[in-house]
Amino acid sequence: MNELGGYFELELQRTNEYHQNAIRLNTGRNAFEYILKGKGYKKVYLPYYTCDVMLEPIEKLGVSYEFYSIDQSFSPVFDFQKIKEKDAFLYTNYFGLCDKHVEDISTKVRNLIIDNAQSFYSHTLPEVDTFYSPRKFFGLPDGAYLYTNKRLQEELEVDVSYQRCEHLLGRIDINASSFYKSFVEADNSLINQSIKQMSRLTQRLLSSIDYERTAKKRIENFKQLHQVLETKNKLEFNLADFGVPMIYPYLIDNGKELKQKLIKNKIYVASYWPNVYDWAKKDSFEYDLVENLVCLPIDQRYGKNEMEIIKQLI
Repeated sequence: MNELGGYFELELQRTNEYHQNAIRLNTGRNAFEYILKGKGYKKVYLPYYTCDVMLEPIEKLGVSYEFYSIDQSFSPVFDFQKIKEKDAFLYTNYFGLCDKHVEDISTKVRNLIIDNAQSFYSHTLPEVDTFYSPRKFFGLPDGAYLYTNKRLQEELEVDVSYQRCEHLLGRIDINASSFYKSFVEADNSLINQSIKQMSRLTQRLLSSIDYERTAKKRIENFKQLHQVLETKNKLEFNLADFGVPMIYPYLIDNGKELKQKLIKNKIYVASYWPNVYDWAKKDSFEYDLVENLVCLPIDQRYGKNEMEIIKQLI
């Protein structure tokens, strides 16, 4: 019997999750592991420009891997004829801006895996294994969504998330910088986790989000920055080609200095991903992205005033 009475829990709105029909898991890397395990792949091709946590399931399962490059439109530079029956090809939908690439690659590649960790709102394609990491878009302790036609025949433990929420609560009560250490600790606690079902807390949080408002805000903020920064941005976008972006990627020659200036002014811009320094050549596009890509926040917490502050600083 459920517990009745006693103290109250957090009051969270109950609506529908955006990805209602997905398999609910604890992390994006474990969703990737689920695919590798279920399909029995022996080798994976993955981009140089990706997070090093993607190697965690590969190494855990003893799968071999090989990196490939991307061009300045984020399209793979790769001979797809190399892919064998037990090989998989992983493509990242960078910053939610690469839906057209995903569609194009899906017509050329067998055993395709789409990493939509940075593209929460993008739709899946038929028979294409796809996973999402919603904490890249929302205030969550963990969680992932997975679409695959291969189910693992094993009982998965349900994850528990409450101990990873200090930074989420502390940012509301005090500020972000005071709880950055807690954020890092929560992030580190996800390392080498076994595949688990999504926690009840994370699922409840995902059932309380206004997804339509969030999408609208992100698109508006992206466009506001793009109107001013487009001419200096080394990246080119066709706004009709994608859905809901994660950040505004601003690539310039002196991006490293601009990142430092923004952070000094309490505009926290992430660098994706420093591990690429060890993988890619110094004259590569990937190396330039790590060094000079400025990932400007355009998420649902902000509006015209915040975008104006960012523009003025730049």
